[in-house]
Amino acid sequence: MVPPSAIETITEPVTQTNAYLRLHPAGTGNYTDFSSGNNYKREKEEQGGDGVKPASYPNYLPTWDPKQKYPPLEHFEHYEHGKEADPSFPNLLPSGTRITDLTPTTGTEVDGIQLSSLSDAGKDELARFVAERKVVAFRNQDFAGLPIDQALEYGGYFGRHHVHPTSGSPADHPEIHLVHRAAGDELLNTLLDTRTSSVAWHSDVTYEQQPPGTTFLYILDSPDTGGDTLFANTAEAYNRLSPGFQERLHGLKAVHSGVEQVNNSLKRGGVNRRDPVINEHPIVRTHPVTGEKALFVNPNFTREIVGYKKEESDAILKFLYDHIAYGADFHVRIKWAKGTVVVWDNRVTQHTALLDWKNGQRRHLARITPQAERPYETPFRA
Repeated sequence: MVPPSAIETITEPVTQTNAYLRLHPAGTGNYTDFSSGNNYKREKEEQGGDGVKPASYPNYLPTWDPKQKYPPLEHFEHYEHGKEADPSFPNLLPSGTRITDLTPTTGTEVDGIQLSSLSDAGKDELARFVAERKVVAFRNQDFAGLPIDQALEYGGYFGRHHVHPTSGSPADHPEIHLVHRAAGDELLNTLLDTRTSSVAWHSDVTYEQQPPGTTFLYILDSPDTGGDTLFANTAEAYNRLSPGFQERLHGLKAVHSGVEQVNNSLKRGGVNRRDPVINEHPIVRTHPVTGEKALFVNPNFTREIVGYKKEESDAILKFLYDHIAYGADFHVRIKWAKGTVVVWDNRVTQHTALLDWKNGQRRHLARITPQAERPYETPFRA
């Protein structure tokens, strides 16, 4: 069953938590955005010229339609397919598939299968495999060449499509979130004039009542080298904490805000497809398939801990942000190549793009972002 689209008014409203920002006036939190926005020349991207190749997939070039306005998201009943999956993965990883674990705990590369050809049983196993390995890079895929409607139908198996409130999307397909830096973009040449790093750890749109689960990102164009993506395993980050600190975090909730993202978009002349929201989520969430506990805070969208004073909240959140960011032994670095589709589980990971190439080559990717259950926690067990 394909879930309803988030551009429709859905069913089943639920009781809101009345989340609000007590310590941070709305719109004053830290939000990092290195995107180029709508500042690109579409004709040049489509046609190329002056030594610049045209975009490989012009149907995926970003648009920002100010007429796209959608009502608030309402609750939907998420069905987690990974729960039904065969843990030996016979339909996903048949004999002959090349499987390489990138680190002991985090990240795997797979070659020799086509995601687009998976049966429903294979898709169920995909959800479970990604939940276990956190992020999986599937090489030599045909996904980018599928009609966009077909790609969305595929992604919709895993949850309701999220429509991003501010990002660029292909014309008539607001469910696709685009990551696009045009050929010749000069922002990268000035970015490090004011910052020491382009790293911006986050999990996607955690301000939503039901943030994403199994998520797909596929390459359209990439620099010859550079533009990799780092992922952090936030379940392993939780495991590294002492039992006493783990127990202290249980029961705490943090406020996640989408206000700053919308304000940033409007300041740059961008769009706002839906009014921004603020939601509370547990700092430690439980994965519905693996039962693992994971840290669920990130500096881009988390603002404060409910019930704590500012200095208390800031100190704990900074420790957790630093713990995740510095944990190189539970990180993995994914290098992009033609035909790569990266699938990760937003419930148990964070990620950051690396803006480290300076030759002006295009970086263009498309993300399908199925929403999942509302974050919940289970009791602490030492």
